[in-house]
Amino acid sequence: MHPPGADTVVVRYGEIGVKSQHVQRRMEDRLRENLTIALDRDGFDATVSREFTRLYVETAPERIDSVTDVVTNSFGVVSASPAVRVEPTMAAITETLTAATERHYDGGTFAVRARRAGEDHPFTSEDLEREGGSAIWEAAEADGVDPAVDLENPDLTFFVECRSGAAFVFFEKRTGPGGLPLGTQEPLVALVSGGIDSPVAAWEVMKRGCPVYPLYVDLGQYGGVDERLRAVETVETLAQYVPDGKLQLRIAAGGDGIGRIAAGADSCRMLAVRRFMLRVAERVAESVDAAGIVTGESIGQKSSQTSANLRLTGAVTDLPVHRPLATTDKTTITDRARRIGTFDDSTIDTGCHRLAPENPATGPPLSTVRAAEPDDVEALAARAAEHLEVVDAE
Repeated sequence: MHPPGADTVVVRYGEIGVKSQHVQRRMEDRLRENLTIALDRDGFDATVSREFTRLYVETAPERIDSVTDVVTNSFGVVSASPAVRVEPTMAAITETLTAATERHYDGGTFAVRARRAGEDHPFTSEDLEREGGSAIWEAAEADGVDPAVDLENPDLTFFVECRSGAAFVFFEKRTGPGGLPLGTQEPLVALVSGGIDSPVAAWEVMKRGCPVYPLYVDLGQYGGVDERLRAVETVETLAQYVPDGKLQLRIAAGGDGIGRIAAGADSCRMLAVRRFMLRVAERVAESVDAAGIVTGESIGQKSSQTSANLRLTGAVTDLPVHRPLATTDKTTITDRARRIGTFDDSTIDTGCHRLAPENPATGPPLSTVRAAEPDDVEALAARAAEHLEVVDAE
């Protein structure tokens, strides 16, 4: 909901504002650039500007809701409000509040929340709330509505944000993902199986500003078309959070290596497979100059993800292995997958469970795991990383 004539989206961010001045400016510039690209991607004619600790997106009133949706899908945005921009005078603000009352207030309780920035106004925030409330009350009574004020829990809140050059009137603060603008950190290779966990892990590091190179290691005879399909489709969902709407999924032909491991390893099979995937990911990371690897592992969720086994798998690479879901329980991960849109595709049934041994090892010595790996495992991983299929996901 927004006031009549709403033509500006007020964009708020969080931790960007606590950075040093130089870093803050750089991140604001990146966020503005990301918003401009995303709006252009969806065909919206809009202008993104910066003023102090806010970004503003100006557009036509008929597109205000759609533009706000794009803004609140962008990493770094904490919240956004579709607002009407007016002159920063008491007369202009109360006139706008009157029009908003006539359009949207049909009874119940209301409150006015006002914020004023700068010292060049002849009124305070309290003045705005008092005068604004009177204007709303009078407009409601003129329309035959019996107004009531509730400053604690109103049915409808009128927000006013008054700055030196303009004032903004709005009703709502739509929540964004928060975090840091995508591209403000170095890129990472994200191992994705297409299951519930790995796309959420990729999304979490994207939220921290890291572009990702999604990598799916094909399991050969132990995988299948459905497993590959869900990997592609979950990456397509992740692409909607990228400013230009594009991601490239790299598919490594890991069937030979996985087959050799499955034939030679028993209780350590899943650990050897995880180590093989990390070897492949390390080589891909080197080829794209990525700073690390992302996995969807969560401590204790599977036999290969005990704290002891995570040490064994992580030891195979010199790159940092980021596990943003390490301490997150499955219910929370599933809820996040639903929220970001990857859950439905992630729950396509696949055949990867055929790899798991009957009695998986939960903490064997590293020497035992190494003994279970093929002698030429490094060459197998290198070959898988060299022969990549690249799928454009949009």
